[in-house]
Amino acid sequence: MPRLAAILAEQQPHSLYPFRWPLPFPAEQFIVRDHEFTAFVAEQDGDLVGHVCIQWVEVAAPTDGMPKEDLAAAWMRGHGRPVEDLALVSALFTALSARGSGAGRALLDAAEEWIREQDLAPCLDVVPRHSVAKQVYEKRGWIAVGTARPPWLPDDEPSVVAMILLPTTAPVSSALEASN
Repeated sequence: MPRLAAILAEQQPHSLYPFRWPLPFPAEQFIVRDHEFTAFVAEQDGDLVGHVCIQWVEVAAPTDGMPKEDLAAAWMRGHGRPVEDLALVSALFTALSARGSGAGRALLDAAEEWIREQDLAPCLDVVPRHSVAKQVYEKRGWIAVGTARPPWLPDDEPSVVAMILLPTTAPVSSALEASN
């Protein structure tokens, strides 16, 4: 755990994640959540270089200081599923030394795959200032379904964006070819 806390602290000035820094609680509590269902770590040459966790939405949003009704309602509408069927991707970060290595992609792949294997619907939230992260999610097919204003977000910052990843059926190009 100390290595992951050090990675989180090291990358924060570059990524601005987590947005609130220093945290008002130990970094270990940000990494290992009380309502975490599972987590994955990335390693390179035997060294920890990243982390992601998955939380149940019905208990995750309030513990993070997020307005549950705003995020959960947006995620439920987007997926058309009840809150019990949703899973939140959270605490995704990588070491600066692992940037561009595929570690972040592998962590998100693992989280998405685990959520799908549990027949749950993937959800996440992102601060708009984290534009690189938001762009990565969008390139992977995540779509924005709403916004929320957590109490820790400064008034001059745009609202947090609620995103979902819909089930995939066929690539768009294949679907278009099939319809011709």
